[in-house]
Amino acid sequence: MNLYENLATELKDAIRQGTYPPGERVPSVRRLSERNGVSQATVVAAYRLLESHGWLEARPQSGFFARHPESAPPPARTTEANAGPCAVNVTELAVRLSRNTQRKDLVSFGAAVPHPDFLPLKDLRTSLNRCLRGVDDVGSRYSFPPGEEALRLRIARRAADSGCQFGPDDIVITDGCQEALNLALRAVARPGDIVAIETPAFFGTLQAIESLGMQALEIPSDPDTGLSLEALTLAIDRWPVKAVVTVSSFSNPTGSLMPDGHKARLVKMLAARTIPLIEDDIYGDLGHGRERPRAAKAYDRDGNVLLCSSFSKSIAPGYRVGWIIPGRWRKQVEHLKYVGTMANATLPQLAIADYLADSRYERHLVRVRRVYADNLARMQSAISRYFPAGTRTSRPTGGFVLWVELPEGRDTMALYEQALAAGISFTPGRLFSPQDKYGNCLRLVAALPWEARVEAALAELGRLAGRGG
Repeated sequence: MNLYENLATELKDAIRQGTYPPGERVPSVRRLSERNGVSQATVVAAYRLLESHGWLEARPQSGFFARHPESAPPPARTTEANAGPCAVNVTELAVRLSRNTQRKDLVSFGAAVPHPDFLPLKDLRTSLNRCLRGVDDVGSRYSFPPGEEALRLRIARRAADSGCQFGPDDIVITDGCQEALNLALRAVARPGDIVAIETPAFFGTLQAIESLGMQALEIPSDPDTGLSLEALTLAIDRWPVKAVVTVSSFSNPTGSLMPDGHKARLVKMLAARTIPLIEDDIYGDLGHGRERPRAAKAYDRDGNVLLCSSFSKSIAPGYRVGWIIPGRWRKQVEHLKYVGTMANATLPQLAIADYLADSRYERHLVRVRRVYADNLARMQSAISRYFPAGTRTSRPTGGFVLWVELPEGRDTMALYEQALAAGISFTPGRLFSPQDKYGNCLRLVAALPWEARVEAALAELGRLAGRGG
């Protein structure tokens, strides 16, 4: 074994034993070189080896940070047979589970909502007060579609970050991303139509399909690269698919990131068949790396992609400020917005527009991206220690949700009730499929400040999971 491999093994053992917990910086190259009496090149080679195996994360201008990769991702499912379109019935379960996310007595791994500590609430209050002082009629006038121009202008100026080019007149402001998804579906499909979705799928998308009387067609997805284009091709050759819905960057619940090449192929393939693509990009700003991933919309040349997003995961869930770039369905979406809710609240739009006017948002993103990366690494490490043997997790590179697959035979609905009694909540896997799949899976949210009670809750959840089967 080479010298750098010996050094890598020693450091990996230290990470595994907890000397360097996930998210903690390991010694600098210079310090480890001096401490071990080896060249800096040897240390760099050891660090790069550990990085390639998932034990370290390199952060530009910050150094190397510990990770814990031993819980492998669930196996990819790319071309398995499709069961065909089906009706959706998840809303009753979703509503019941969502009520529990509001309970203050629970350690909540269930709601995909950032803790207040991870939101720029002080800066938002400053912007809010500035708007109240500067606009006399802010509380008395309607903000009709397409929404406040100041906000649409700020969103358009940020478009280049995701590789897109659109102007303020291409944007319609919505009440969060959920309304944007509903408007997109209503614009391109009708009751009874078939909508292709990745599986596991965000249950909010399933609820929208259910409420509109449409059918869902589950398309297998890979936990790393997202929606299988091969399986989608087979499906649309067989079924009259009216639209495709995907979260191409950091999907909920697996955290998968579709490669740029896949996004380009997806857009081109659907445009050739005149099948609209509805893209949910709500987590796009929360990638853990320095570069924001490109949206699939960046490859759209025909207005065939309806891009939906909001600031609910990054700035303020309670402000309910979202938007849609509807492409060639702009008039339909604006009309549906007007007849549906007529207007958006004016003040939250103006406050967020003011907040986006300088570099405060960029500074905020730098901080929370690092926090969520660290939290997910710590959560994976805790799962590897406390959950039953054979448990596997996804490996997100953005966002703050983690998909967990327990050994076969575990029932996470039963586990959910046991966890509630122990003061813990999570989201059972069955909620992410219209066909009662993923009974041994669950979604955990890593958006709480990491403290002893969080680690203790994961330990207890792992103990309860180990009692099943």
